[in-house]
Amino acid sequence: MRLEDEIVKLFDQWNDALETGDPDAVVKLYAERAILEPTVSNRVRHNREEIRDYFVHFLARGPSGKIDESNVRIYGGLAINSGCYTFRFKNGSVEQACARFTFVYQWIDGEWLIVEHHSSLMPEGAE
Repeated sequence: MRLEDEIVKLFDQWNDALETGDPDAVVKLYAERAILEPTVSNRVRHNREEIRDYFVHFLARGPSGKIDESNVRIYGGLAINSGCYTFRFKNGSVEQACARFTFVYQWIDGEWLIVEHHSSLMPEGAE
């Protein structure tokens, strides 16, 4: 498997963790000092504890995501995947949300971990 394909599949791993509903399953995919700029919170999260707090609330909505556009770049021990994704929610709070994303992964102790994750809702009516 090409490394670019492996990086794309990291989203599936992350999404599978979301679908468990277990914030700890999601948080273990982030590096110890990772940064999360989340979609549905105005507060930047600076470590696993703060990231976990975000996912406790986000997972209560029953999210499931899919990538609509993916752009992978690899720079040695860093990999970036950015593009657009769509989430559907089981709790009916919102039917779906389309957002832009950037995941930055670092090869740490034999695995790719998220060191930076930015997600922001698509602006309505923009071209």
